[in-house]
Amino acid sequence: MQTALTKHIGALAMGAVILFALQAQPQSSEKADKASSHSHSHSHKHTSDDIYKGLFKDSQIENRTLADWAGDWQSVFPYLQDGTLDPVMEHKAESGTKTAQEYHDYYMIGYQTEVDRIVIKGDSVTFTEKSGSVAGTYLSDGYEILTYKSGNRGVRYIFKKASGDEDAPGFIQFSDHAIAPVAADHYHLYWGDDRAALLKEVTNWPTYYPSALSGKEIVSQMTAH
Repeated sequence: MQTALTKHIGALAMGAVILFALQAQPQSSEKADKASSHSHSHSHKHTSDDIYKGLFKDSQIENRTLADWAGDWQSVFPYLQDGTLDPVMEHKAESGTKTAQEYHDYYMIGYQTEVDRIVIKGDSVTFTEKSGSVAGTYLSDGYEILTYKSGNRGVRYIFKKASGDEDAPGFIQFSDHAIAPVAADHYHLYWGDDRAALLKEVTNWPTYYPSALSGKEIVSQMTAH
């Protein structure tokens, strides 16, 4: 579990650095150093179009708790691998700047993970992959404002492990385009033992939807906008 949970991001970033090194550049921030992050083009629930696009004021940002991400979640990576998400890639290509195959290749790096399931209940987070599960208790470690290459911004909500299995990651960071308390319909999760390094991760963002949804239902949500 150690390699997949705490070191997979670093390995993926090494493999993708040539393709994505120019994707974003770190900038300074009032709250902390702003790091770059990838720009998501798929749909999210959000307070407004401006917030979704990263156009918000610092005064609008609020702290959030794990309750916003509570539930039983599944990785979408297997659906990309087996072709279920092909219609999503084709949909993106209709108005995007890449072909469907290029989008597929991009998301193969972005969605890649061995953690197929995450269960969040109270302060407990359980990570499950084929070899087994690890769990930890996580407490809020604030948030960081990130500036994208485009100039727009986003917020990562960070939680630090307080106790639990040794192989459970030291930090987890949520990104769902929201900047205040709201129940997430899906999210991108970054995890590892180096808080600062995670903020610089721009190529791998494992993505999770409710486990109750079928692949077809996830496709419907992703192509809704």
